[in-house]
Amino acid sequence: MRRFIIGDVHACADELTRLLDAVRPDKSILIGDLFTKGPDPHGVWQLIQTHNIESVLGNHDAFLVENWASPTLPPLLQSFCSECPEVLEWLKERPLFIEDADITIVHAGIHPTLGVPGTTEKMALSMRRFPMNEPNAPFWYDAGWSGPATVVFGHDARRGLIRREKNGSPVAIGLDTGCVYGGKLSGWIPEEDQVISIQAARIYRPV
Repeated sequence: MRRFIIGDVHACADELTRLLDAVRPDKSILIGDLFTKGPDPHGVWQLIQTHNIESVLGNHDAFLVENWASPTLPPLLQSFCSECPEVLEWLKERPLFIEDADITIVHAGIHPTLGVPGTTEKMALSMRRFPMNEPNAPFWYDAGWSGPATVVFGHDARRGLIRREKNGSPVAIGLDTGCVYGGKLSGWIPEEDQVISIQAARIYRPV
């Protein structure tokens, strides 16, 4: 089976379409942050249904669940929430982790020494450095993580593609390449150890 793990989509349905068409995987998994910030949450939802795409929960997805009916949401998201009420229950069912054979998929990161069992919800959704909230701390993947699973994550468009290896094999792959900010939408094919990227059509949201 040819798996394809895709970084933060942020409602960029055109780029997700082009990426899926380019790769044509057997199984696609998203890293979260699915419907916010970008131009076409409806289109992303249609693609998820059409291709039976799996996803972990991202911090923006958790925010959307908590604020689903809020009048403070941007008008596009208010429209999406009103027209696609089934998405709320679907998001509530998204896991923090998908462990698929030799791969662990999470939105932000895992505990660098304790792994998934030691990872809190806050860490899974929003951690970049470890310990958290210490601005000079190392990034979690440089703070002791050495596998054996390859952790595939997003949540850090500023740093773009990230790769850490042990004995020539990847132990951490970061895939947030800032599509919604005019960067790229990127995905990783584990069976080929290959990253495929699609350039954003335009800047949808300034950095």
